[in-house]
Amino acid sequence: MRGKFLLFISLFAISLGYAQDKPNSYTLEEAIAFALEHNYSSINASRDLVDAEKQKWETIATGLPQISGAVSYQNQLKQPVSLIPAEFFGGEPGDFAEVTFGQPQSMSATATLRQQIFDGSYIVGVQATKTFLEYSANNKEKTDLEIRKAVVEAYGNVLLAEESVTILEKNQATLAKNLDETQKIFENGLGEEESVEQLQITLSSIENQLKNAVRLKDITLQMLNLVMGIPIDSSTILSEDLDTLTQKQIDYDLVESELNINNNVDYKFALNLNEQRTLELKLAKSRALPTLNAFLNYGSTSYADGFDFFKSEQKWFDSSILGFDLNIPIFSSLGRSASTQRAKIAVEKAKTQMTEAEEQIRLQLENSKSNYILAIEEYKTAKNNLDLAERIEKKNEIKYFEGLASSFDLRQAQIQLYSSQQEYLQSMVNVINKKTELETIYNN
Repeated sequence: MRGKFLLFISLFAISLGYAQDKPNSYTLEEAIAFALEHNYSSINASRDLVDAEKQKWETIATGLPQISGAVSYQNQLKQPVSLIPAEFFGGEPGDFAEVTFGQPQSMSATATLRQQIFDGSYIVGVQATKTFLEYSANNKEKTDLEIRKAVVEAYGNVLLAEESVTILEKNQATLAKNLDETQKIFENGLGEEESVEQLQITLSSIENQLKNAVRLKDITLQMLNLVMGIPIDSSTILSEDLDTLTQKQIDYDLVESELNINNNVDYKFALNLNEQRTLELKLAKSRALPTLNAFLNYGSTSYADGFDFFKSEQKWFDSSILGFDLNIPIFSSLGRSASTQRAKIAVEKAKTQMTEAEEQIRLQLENSKSNYILAIEEYKTAKNNLDLAERIEKKNEIKYFEGLASSFDLRQAQIQLYSSQQEYLQSMVNVINKKTELETIYNN
């Protein structure tokens, strides 16, 4: 029985280790969802939101009852001596008697309750906590939008690198085959050495590009892992291919969508700034109002020749005070007036900045729409150009081996094909990225 149990534990441990080493597969949306939860910036932005909640209560608490306690102990190592006219004690007039008052040691314990009754700045401060919370929420939203955009770009770059490796490997195999056939033709005396050299140049260039593409594939995958908030050396698999993803990102209805300016996060920041400046104006005005606070103090004091304060027979003398503090601003040499005027100017500036932000967002939207449409058009053009370049290269390859085209003609057709391939891949990434930029502005 014990042997079966140990065998079960061993198999479980092995399966667990296999599960941990198994690479994770993500679609684009799954990668975005994962990053919004695990990205380092997103985590800290969430913490900032919690911090803002705590700061809100910290501000509110300043206007609620505050209780403090204090304990004081004094030991007069050398008590002060007072001189009293000796005639008070039946002495001669003009003489003084040396008198020591009180006992050398004393201890007191007090508790004080303070309550703010009215303070205009406190009311404004409580109102400002709402604005600060909105700012923190907007900051979290903007961070998430930036993370989403970063994931889309990183995801597309990985797919681009993978497709580049695949295409370059195919080009390398085709070139190696052509070079081998050309080499044999030359060795049989039916071709020129220049033809071999032309193909060797092209093949060397493709091999270098392939090595670089393989390195970029690893780097882009590490960048995606970093954005998603996982160790950069994790085995991550992308479950979507570049062409399918591009087709999903073509959405002409998005271009026709109406902009709700209140959804745009930059406009939310502008509104937030406007509210902040309005509250600062209220704060400046509140400084001309009086403040009223109340306090209640209760304490007990004891005196002794030695440290006998905790003995049962030791006497303690209680005391209590109820008081109010009223502070009335009377004259500030127009300092408060100047502060209020500056706050009014800041409010007007914030209103102007909000108007400017709205116009900039609308201009940015039109520019993003244009860029998105252009990206789609360039993608379609690049796809057609790639088909043409493949046919042209194939025809020149056939002509070359039939002796109807030179190696220079073949090389030109190959270079044109390779350029068209990269333009096609990049056009697909552009469609994905441009759509993300447009969606960021809409923020629906």
